[in-house]
Amino acid sequence: MVVSGHEEREITIPAGVSASLSGDTVSVRGKAGEVRKRFDFGRIDTRASASKLVLSIDMPSKAELAKLNTIVSEIKTMMEGVLNGYEYRLRIVYAHFPIKVQVKGQEVIIENFLGERYPRKARIEKGARVSVTGDQVVVSSPDIEGAGQTAANIERATRIKNYDKRVFQDGIYIVSKAGKLIA
Repeated sequence: MVVSGHEEREITIPAGVSASLSGDTVSVRGKAGEVRKRFDFGRIDTRASASKLVLSIDMPSKAELAKLNTIVSEIKTMMEGVLNGYEYRLRIVYAHFPIKVQVKGQEVIIENFLGERYPRKARIEKGARVSVTGDQVVVSSPDIEGAGQTAANIERATRIKNYDKRVFQDGIYIVSKAGKLIA
């Protein structure tokens, strides 16, 4: 089913942001960093100028129109990220054994979780930064996917198995998602 004859979406590039198209890759750069993402444009035509990106398609089906709107939304999210950044906050909670959390290279090391002898590790995604202060862990990145996946990796690393979750509520839990950084 065809929605209409021609659909076009313009994305205005905000001040302080530069965007470029190279084949199927969109690169966006701003004060918080750079985000590069590859899209499957399919039949969608793309044009770029200094002040806007234009995506258009002739005779789109419902699926192609949905794809066009999704790509536009993701590009706007990328622009917001390079302007302000995204931040996830996690909290370290323990009742039985004090948990020691530290960042080493591209990993978060979680020691003494439930008294375990060997540390648990969580991978930090490319472009994300992690800081630990007291019982707070802050993950920040210009890429919302990188920040979110890093926060999920940390939370998943402290998943409890073989214990009653009602008694053993120790772990590192996400308490706020994708707040804006004050840059």
